[in-house]
Amino acid sequence: MESATRQHFFSHIPGNEGFETGKRHCHWCQIRSFQTHEQYPITIVNDRDDEVLSPKFSFVETSIRARDVEPTRKEFLSGCECVDGEDCQYNTCNCLQDVEDDSSDEEGADGTYGETYRKKAYAYHSHGVKAGRMRSEILSTRNPIYECHESCACGPDCPNRVVERGRKIPLQIFRTPNRGWGVRSTSDIKRGQFIDKYMGEIITAEEADRRRAKSHIAQRKDVYLFALDKFSDPDSFDERLRGAPLEVDGEFMSGPSRFVNHSCEPNLRIFARVGDHADKHIHDLAFFAVRDIPRGEELTFDYVDGVDDSEKDALDPEKQKDMTRCLCGSKRCRGYLW
Repeated sequence: MESATRQHFFSHIPGNEGFETGKRHCHWCQIRSFQTHEQYPITIVNDRDDEVLSPKFSFVETSIRARDVEPTRKEFLSGCECVDGEDCQYNTCNCLQDVEDDSSDEEGADGTYGETYRKKAYAYHSHGVKAGRMRSEILSTRNPIYECHESCACGPDCPNRVVERGRKIPLQIFRTPNRGWGVRSTSDIKRGQFIDKYMGEIITAEEADRRRAKSHIAQRKDVYLFALDKFSDPDSFDERLRGAPLEVDGEFMSGPSRFVNHSCEPNLRIFARVGDHADKHIHDLAFFAVRDIPRGEELTFDYVDGVDDSEKDALDPEKQKDMTRCLCGSKRCRGYLW
């Protein structure tokens, strides 16, 4: 680890031979180029052994589409025409068209109930000390998040742009005692706070299967592959949602969240986040804190979100041979990942 940092600090100097090539392949140079580096830096530490991050891995700020993954045609993209954030929340923002309305009857001065007032609420608190944090009733679900985005008229300060505005906490990739690399924050995190997106190369289902087959241990590859299947529907009018979903592969290019480990009792949850509705098939994967997390505590999420048959399979000695043992150490550990 020390030799790797020495190469960065003493070799990557403008004018040195191989400067540009070295800078492109240096993890420290990659994260220092992030737009948020000065305010919310990513750091890498290892005080346990001599391991360094794989030289085959690169840090990226956004997901990269593979060549055979076509972007949505511009004529299908659209944003809301709201004047501002308040207009988005209390009128009929196009970005929130798939969110169920909150309805209430307002009592009039004569004691009778008149017109029914409807509003479409954000997934987030809009005001006060909790502004920007996910509301509890959403945090306890696995519902998708719908946000305003760059094509909207409401502007960058709209409260419904939490994931859109990006990561707002510093993260540190560190060497754990028994699970390789992990991630923690150097600042306290509040319940409902956005952490970061899971990023990588967006590939077709066919390519994902090819990479699984090529991997020495297929289930090991599944640690890095996330299917964008939240809106998959065989009856959808959108042909892209009727077929096999795209997948995100973070093994060789991703952000710091790629190193977040599994726990059967996690402090993070991953949500599907939609900007433009025409891009549902390429939705974001966003991590949010499900409880307060003190600085220095390892960040974790449930790789299978508690939905699997590992507990039942773990009772079968034959199936145990092919199962991956869980090392999370939590009180509710299921014993096996899959």
